[in-house]
Amino acid sequence: MTTRIGRERPLTVGIDVGGTNIRASVVDGAGEVLDTVQAPTPHSEHALEDGLERAVRELCGRHRIDAVGLAVAGFVDETRTSVRFAPHLPWQDSPVASRLSERLGLPVILEHDANAAMWAEYRFGAAAGTHNGVLVAIGTGIGAALLVGGELYRGSFGVAPELGHLQVVPNGRACPCGKRGCWERYCSGTALVETAIEILATDPTRSTILAREVSRDPGSLTGRRVAGAAQDRDPVALDALADFARWLGLGLAFVSDIFDPDLVVVAGGVSSSAPLFLDEAREHYAASITGARHRPLARIRTTQLGEGAGMIGAAELARTALGTGPPTVGADGADASAAGRESARSSTRETASGGRAGARR
Repeated sequence: MTTRIGRERPLTVGIDVGGTNIRASVVDGAGEVLDTVQAPTPHSEHALEDGLERAVRELCGRHRIDAVGLAVAGFVDETRTSVRFAPHLPWQDSPVASRLSERLGLPVILEHDANAAMWAEYRFGAAAGTHNGVLVAIGTGIGAALLVGGELYRGSFGVAPELGHLQVVPNGRACPCGKRGCWERYCSGTALVETAIEILATDPTRSTILAREVSRDPGSLTGRRVAGAAQDRDPVALDALADFARWLGLGLAFVSDIFDPDLVVVAGGVSSSAPLFLDEAREHYAASITGARHRPLARIRTTQLGEGAGMIGAAELARTALGTGPPTVGADGADASAAGRESARSSTRETASGGRAGARR
């Protein structure tokens, strides 16, 4: 395979394993998506892995594939081979990588979905050239990733960073994580809805759009709908967006005080409405960061790769594990991709001899 930049690179598959759908894409060494399949996400462990195998084999029928990467919304262990816990998936302490590798006869790696998206933006998108960066994926909640010195930071046990569960309001809104006042309870699609409903409860006559919707069916309101109403200049929706922007700016100031990044990438479903809130969020960020007038501020940009970032990043990380992507240099200066190459080779050696023939044409 010759990429658009003229280098021979193997093809890999990146899979976004979501609670609703599985999306699997063939990605080349330049980050270009060549082919995609999609299917509903099964709800049992065995059925989910059957579905993943079917998706990869369908793509293998049309392309020569060398490795597979899975982007998972959940806790992935430090070896990137097992899923500790995923709230919307049936895996719990499951050695997913080895089981899929055995089925497919291909090396398989796992990655947290926000980490995968950050890596894609770093290699091919909005974070290209960044040294230290943060990705904040804002949807139902907040997912996050850290890039430190050009490397993903996963923490000691593979679960960092859970920025969405920083407590920003003591005894604030209840969070499904069990705490109260988490950042994502004030800065997410879910938070937009809750804020709009709170505003309507104090004065339902202020809105001509959202008030009618909530009165007809309170459960029908979504973050996307609040953003749409804000575009139509609905006063309650505009107030809810202003509150969202304030919390986004404050939260990014907290994050910057700790990590001092040079770039923040705002991703996730809410990022599509960025023109409605991002400039205001930048102002709150600049006003809230410690020593704002005496230090450079991080650039705040929206995702360049959109919803495909997780798949692209997982595919590129799988390619790196083969030893054919860019080298990942560890803190001691050693080439960490060597360990990835050996891991990929070991995974393949342990597979039955007929497995690879069945997965590649």
